[in-house]
Amino acid sequence: MADLALRPERRSLVPALSRYGVVLALIALILFGAFRYDNFLGAFNVLTVLRYNAMFALVALGMCFVIMTGGIDLSVGSTAALGSVAAALASPYGLVPGLLAGVGAGLAVGLINAFVIAGLNILPFIATLATMLGASGTALLLAGNQSVSVSYDTSFVELGQGDLLGFPIPAWIALAAYIAGSIILNFTAYGRYVLAVGGAEDATRLMGLPVQRVKVLVYAASGALAGLAGVILAAQFGAGQPIEGVGWELFAIASVVVGGTLLTGGVGSVGATLAGVLLLGLIFNILNFENGLGWISLSAYWQSVIRGAFLLLVVVIQARLVARSDDVI
Repeated sequence: MADLALRPERRSLVPALSRYGVVLALIALILFGAFRYDNFLGAFNVLTVLRYNAMFALVALGMCFVIMTGGIDLSVGSTAALGSVAAALASPYGLVPGLLAGVGAGLAVGLINAFVIAGLNILPFIATLATMLGASGTALLLAGNQSVSVSYDTSFVELGQGDLLGFPIPAWIALAAYIAGSIILNFTAYGRYVLAVGGAEDATRLMGLPVQRVKVLVYAASGALAGLAGVILAAQFGAGQPIEGVGWELFAIASVVVGGTLLTGGVGSVGATLAGVLLLGLIFNILNFENGLGWISLSAYWQSVIRGAFLLLVVVIQARLVARSDDVI
């Protein structure tokens, strides 16, 4: 009887923890940093975190929609590197040509992914693995196997280094992208189609919904957003980086999964993905503060180990919460 009495509470609590756990973890991490470190909530640190992680936020947004359809995009890191090189090469012609070149390069990779996956019915893992290698090689060829300096004679670098109303321009771009993504997912038919394809693709196809079109759009958008992240990378650091982007796909997948989106598709949240990006970004930020205090000294390699362990822990917790949610329904 006691178990039956608690069942309604469990039924409401378990899904809530699965969906909002990342937000609670983010708040807890912010409070921990604020009490432990001086200037953790200072303007310089906050704006630096937002400026730097805007690139990862854009890549994670595209990955979120891809994973919600039950797919995966391993090419986003290499696509961002290609976008940064293309943007740097076009930067002498101005901000708009540089922006269009980077986003266009990313969109081209995304359309190739879409054609191979939706048109040729190749598994997303295989298709995007191939385009990952192709995009990486193309970036190295265009750059001549070296960094490509951007032009400072135009306003191109303002896209990565400038501020608007006291807020980093890259963060404004990421915020606008997430607002648009949230509206699309929650208030349009296309958003429902994305979740339907991930939840039950065969049933969705039998219902007459545009499964192939949905796949084309999500992979094209993922490529374009990765290209935009590459543009910001070039503008922020003053050079196109053909070997940058290694591991970005893992960061994006981690952010999406930490945000509660299921790798099997059909369930996801744009806002929780953004919280996942900020959570992982703050973990590295806190590790840097710890290095500064001198209590510990963690290299970038150990930081990656900690991030991986954290991701594994969150995935295990998410799986347990989902299983309990199924049990109490």
